[in-house]
Amino acid sequence: MLFQAIPHMNLQVRDTFNKELPADIVEANTRRQVFEACFSYVKPRVPSNPKLIHVSTEMAESIGLNAKNIQSEDFLQVFSGDKIYPKTQPYAMCYGGHQFGHWAGQLGDGRAINLMEIEHQDQSWALQLKGAGETPYSRTADGLAVLRSSIREHLCSEAMYHLGVPTTRSLSLCLSGDKVMRDIMYDGNPAYEKGAIVCRVAPSFIRFGNFQIFASRNDVVNLKKLADYTIRHFFKEIDENAQDKYVQFFQEVSNRSLEMVIHWQRVGFVHGVMNTDNMSILGLTIDYGPYGWLEGYEPGWTPNTTDRNQRRYRFGYQPFIVQWNLYQLANALFLLTKDAKPLEAILNQYKDDFEKRKLEMMRSKLGLELKENDDVKLIEDLEQRLQLTETDMTIFFRNLSQIRKENTPEANLKILLQAFYEPYELQEKTEEKWLNWLSLYSERLQLENIASEIRAKKMNTINPKYVLRNYMAQLSIDAADKGDYSIIEELYALLKQPYKEQAKYQKWFAKRPEWARHKVGCSMLSCSS
Repeated sequence: MLFQAIPHMNLQVRDTFNKELPADIVEANTRRQVFEACFSYVKPRVPSNPKLIHVSTEMAESIGLNAKNIQSEDFLQVFSGDKIYPKTQPYAMCYGGHQFGHWAGQLGDGRAINLMEIEHQDQSWALQLKGAGETPYSRTADGLAVLRSSIREHLCSEAMYHLGVPTTRSLSLCLSGDKVMRDIMYDGNPAYEKGAIVCRVAPSFIRFGNFQIFASRNDVVNLKKLADYTIRHFFKEIDENAQDKYVQFFQEVSNRSLEMVIHWQRVGFVHGVMNTDNMSILGLTIDYGPYGWLEGYEPGWTPNTTDRNQRRYRFGYQPFIVQWNLYQLANALFLLTKDAKPLEAILNQYKDDFEKRKLEMMRSKLGLELKENDDVKLIEDLEQRLQLTETDMTIFFRNLSQIRKENTPEANLKILLQAFYEPYELQEKTEEKWLNWLSLYSERLQLENIASEIRAKKMNTINPKYVLRNYMAQLSIDAADKGDYSIIEELYALLKQPYKEQAKYQKWFAKRPEWARHKVGCSMLSCSS
């Protein structure tokens, strides 16, 4: 593959990671252990017949591309891996990680290839292809991706951004023209599927695992180089000459990670595979694999088939897994700080900060601006009631804004019935508990000095009307398999305004249909999903 001129794009390349950090001295693209290096140079695999399916026009504009650029052959060639952008050197990162609580050693970018870093309007972006071929970190895998998982990542990245959740982004989705063998449910029934490539975008794709791999090998020299690089480029509020800069760094990573997971809990998102190699050092949601959205409000639910028994990465436990992962990062940074106490203090503070932030978040979901001591009990009682019967989280909280403090509890309960799965007629004891809670909620609203209409508007900026439910993504996948990409475009347009009513898309404001309850891709998913 040769460097070729790209006349229809003018990206402002500002590579730093592969210029300032140590590279793998071995140039061969063979599976191996890589030492004393942050990355390995590698070229994307040339696709046989690339085809552009969808582009996030907003993301394109953010990196300096317009409609003419997107429609050019050059765009397709670069972001399918067919050609390398001039004066760039693609690479795969080296990192390790804990997977499902156990140290897995070297992992690395097994099917991700970083193309370049660019700058536009004082914002830096790293561009990365997922599914573009083998790297030294692919182990026994092929480094490729299939259409279904690529659609899910492309749509969800952008949906999360518009929900206000810290996240990596997605620029484009391409078909490769190649067939890829996958065993979708790991049940011994592999089949060929359409290959696809997503171009992911973020300020950086550095993970907790990038630091862990050096610490595990006691490579303090390169650990320090990576930490200093990360602080210099992405934590500019930290003085590079400060004696406690690594402690400050850890504190900021903790803050950003907490911010991320609070947003997950707010919108009902379950990551599904929160290994330390899937934790962004910038506090961004990264690696959209077996993720899912709560349908029924189940704190114990995880979408990951691999985690079916342990349920380590279940919805209600996500904030504590973030703390556990931060503990592993602290172990790595200890080699630089030489003092555990400040790191331990930050980890201990995380729990208190989480409880405080969760309370603030739940108050906002309930439309409560005043701070009353009884709010904790009100919220705990609500979470218990949400589990009495199968209750759709998104619909419940969206409709909660319609509750009026002057209504009777019975009238308010009717407003919420849409959120309950069958049967709509609640059992007598369940109904009694809901009426009791609604009575307390109405009394609590009486304390608020705000009109119901204003409260409802504020609540509707916190509680989305539309999220990317798994069955919605699956419908777009089923259509795309037949060459119909219209549902991808419709969902993309819908999810750009998740808090708006969007009457023309009202059909998507609905509980999971019964046909999707146990359908592959709509309930639980594998890591190949």
